[in-house]
Amino acid sequence: MDKNKIDRINALAKASKERDLTKAEIEEQTELRNEFRRSVVANLSGQLDRTVIINPDGSRSEIKKKD
Repeated sequence: MDKNKIDRINALAKASKERDLTKAEIEEQTELRNEFRRSVVANLSGQLDRTVIINPDGSRSEIKKKD
């Protein structure tokens, strides 16, 4: 997610503390927040996919997803 979208999320959050947001602003805020959440989850999933456990004997074990 780019900096402009994060700045817009923050601007809408600040505006919501000062006044009631319009319906269009609420919809925009919701979509931006959802996009941000998806970005965070994708980044975390990528980190976890690359995470390995180093066992006491020095061997490495990949973390497997539980379904």
